[in-house]
Amino acid sequence: MSFVYLASQSPRRAQLLEQLGVHHELLLADDDEDAEALEAVHGAESPATYVQRVTALKLDAAVERRKRRGLADDVPVLCADTTVALGRTIFGKPEDAADARRMLGLLSGTTHRVLTAVAVQHERRRDAAFSVSRVRFATLTPPQIARYVESGEPLGKAGAYAVQGAAAAFVEYIGGSYSGIMGLPMFETAQLLRRAGFKV
Repeated sequence: MSFVYLASQSPRRAQLLEQLGVHHELLLADDDEDAEALEAVHGAESPATYVQRVTALKLDAAVERRKRRGLADDVPVLCADTTVALGRTIFGKPEDAADARRMLGLLSGTTHRVLTAVAVQHERRRDAAFSVSRVRFATLTPPQIARYVESGEPLGKAGAYAVQGAAAAFVEYIGGSYSGIMGLPMFETAQLLRRAGFKV
C-alpha cells in the first residue's frame, strides 16, 4: 500500500499522517456537496454518539466521492471528526468571533472532553476507532479570551481552540491522547492503517 485518501481539510491531520510515515492524497468535498450539513447535531444525542455518527457519514460521502471521480477503489479512505464536550454539551466549530468568545468563556476554568472518531474503509472492510481525552483550562480573563479570538486561531476549530497553537498557554492538564486532541489519535489510527495493509 503506497498511500491513503484523506477526506479532511485539516492540515494537522495531514501532518500527523505524515508523521506516521503514511503518504496521502486529499479527497475533499466538491463545491456542490454540503459538507457542513453532515455535522448537524441530532436532538439530544451524546457527544460520543455524535462524533462517531458524523465520522461514519463523512466516510460514506468520501467513498461515494471516490467512486464518482473514478479513483482507485483499492486505496483506503480515512475520515475523522473531533468535537469538544462539556458534560453533554457539544462544542463544534464557532460560527463567528462572538461564538468563539462564548465557547471559551464556558470552557474557562473547567475540565472538558475532546472526542475524536476515526474510520478507514479499504475495499469492503470498514474499521473505526474512538479516542477520548480530558483537558483542563485555567481560568481565562475576558481580555485573554478577546486577544486569542482576535488572533483568528479559534475559527474553524472544535471548541474554539487549537491545543498545538497559542491556546497551549491555557492548558493546565491533559489526560489522554495529545494527537487525538489535535484531531487524529495516532495510536488508534496506526492500528486502523495496519488492518488496511500499511506498515506503520
